[in-house]
Amino acid sequence: MNKAPTVRRLAVSSLLGGVFLTLASLGFAQTHGRSLARESADVWQARAAIQPARRMGTRAARQAANRPDDTLRVIVTYDDHPDAYDSDHVSRIHGTLKHDLNLIDGHAVTARGADVTRLLENPHVKSVVIDDPVTLAGSAGDLDAALQQDKARITLRKMPGGLGTPSWSYPTTPVFAFEGADRIHMDRIDGTEVGVAVIDSGFTKHRDLKPAMSLSFVSGDADPSDKYGHGNHVAGIISGKGRAAAGKTSYKPRNADQYAHRGIAPRSRVYSLRVTDERGRGHTSDVIAALEWVGENAAAENIRVVNLSLGHPVRQPAADDPLVQAVEALWDQGIVVVCSAGNKGRLGYGTITSPGNSSKVITVGSVTHWGDDNPRNDIVSTFSARGITRFDHYAKPDLIAPGNRVISLRAKHSSMMKERNRHIPTEMTKKVQYLQLSGTSMSAAMVSGAVALMLEADPSLNPATVKARLMRSARKVSFPDAFATGAGVLDINAALAESGYAESASSPRVTRNEATGQLGIEETGLLWGSMQWALGSLWNDGFLWNDSGVDVDGFLWNDGFLWNDGFLWNDGYLWNDGFLWNDGFLWNDSELWNDGFLWNDDYSSHDGSVSNNATAVDE
Repeated sequence: MNKAPTVRRLAVSSLLGGVFLTLASLGFAQTHGRSLARESADVWQARAAIQPARRMGTRAARQAANRPDDTLRVIVTYDDHPDAYDSDHVSRIHGTLKHDLNLIDGHAVTARGADVTRLLENPHVKSVVIDDPVTLAGSAGDLDAALQQDKARITLRKMPGGLGTPSWSYPTTPVFAFEGADRIHMDRIDGTEVGVAVIDSGFTKHRDLKPAMSLSFVSGDADPSDKYGHGNHVAGIISGKGRAAAGKTSYKPRNADQYAHRGIAPRSRVYSLRVTDERGRGHTSDVIAALEWVGENAAAENIRVVNLSLGHPVRQPAADDPLVQAVEALWDQGIVVVCSAGNKGRLGYGTITSPGNSSKVITVGSVTHWGDDNPRNDIVSTFSARGITRFDHYAKPDLIAPGNRVISLRAKHSSMMKERNRHIPTEMTKKVQYLQLSGTSMSAAMVSGAVALMLEADPSLNPATVKARLMRSARKVSFPDAFATGAGVLDINAALAESGYAESASSPRVTRNEATGQLGIEETGLLWGSMQWALGSLWNDGFLWNDSGVDVDGFLWNDGFLWNDGFLWNDGYLWNDGFLWNDGFLWNDSELWNDGFLWNDDYSSHDGSVSNNATAVDE
């Protein structure tokens, strides 16, 4: 929607060539469609010279310098809503405007490296950053290897639904990953009419689910079908009906127990928004374009939840990250945004991906169950990304949910269907209707389904209250490591029974006292405006606090964060020079996109240790 003509004024002092210029007097009136040629040359040059280093991202500047003849994808943000004047400048520097990104007052632009720096000639430009590649946070499990596990050491159980031999992998279907959750649907809490936008690899026709709408935001490819296989799987976890496995043509809520392969919220309305190609790769600008569509259509379509099972490495503070800016704009609009934490947990702490590094959104890691009905054997999935977040030092993830070997919908003719060991046939027809995948993608989808149930039960809930209730009701774990587990494991029944209201539920910051080695974390009771959300109720026994209480800055301090296995997190580890605390090395430009691997948790011994015989699968 076009905006009324605006007046942009600048009152900044700048040192140009040793001459002090006061630019306050150079008032600048800008209306829609004004030609660049009408701009006074001296005003133009003076304004364009203001803080160019701040406005050009480090990586964008480096790539522009090193690749002057290559076409680069960048995201340009402006100090106000962009208009024809700003679009004209993109054309003037021989760039191509790929997307209007009104949600963040920006443009997605392609241009030669040599021309990218010329974007700064427009003084309205606030920042120019790389249009980062995004990848999906889920991959396929090697079913054959899973079936060869040592059954003498693990009690696996066959879930209802008649899957036959392949269903011995645990957990099988989403609804049976949670004790007692299958009864919720019998009580008619099933997400009815709650809209969930699944921003993913698309959706291909499946007997278990018909999206309310399918759209593609992939540049140059309007086909909304799932060519990779990830989007169908995620959508099925949220809203699958389970008809194919049950051998039925329709879903009858009163007989919900007959549909063992149903999703968490089987009567929610899925909006499939495709943003990745057949390899599961896309770009940040396409994701933002999809998010913008959600914001524009949320009211009419009753879209209350967005699921983002994708991301990219954190390369800048959250406030400067266009993808974080976009998800927070939707959050502020009243839409619950659920993000995967990422799958680089084997690289250690500080591996949360964007946009999960936003303090506002719900960031979800993965828990692995071993099938013996003993929660004390559960572990954080080895692939699940760990906090804290880079640059901003937020405690993430916010909670964890099952994400290891989850069975959900396949996408016919997709890339993932090319490997037979991923297939899950139904006993009724022997046809392959399901796939087994692992990743925090699956965990995020579990939480999105749970949010749809919460919003059906109480449509008045705001995003902050949803997040706060999920965290306080989460099952507290016996392996305390808040940077891996967050507040604990998703408990759907407890979340539905939770009460309390929050105006804000920002994930708390973590700080370190360099003199004592102590770590401090913001007291959520103060941060969120009520002590009913105090840290003690969110993280239970995960912290060993000292007796000093909350300091003047709102931080609680402990004696080094004694975590599981007696590991003491002081003495500079994790916070040392060149690593996470001062934002040094973690991701390079190729990390996550080349030769990536996601590992399933194959099996554990009786003492809960993990076997080294994990199954490697490519992302």
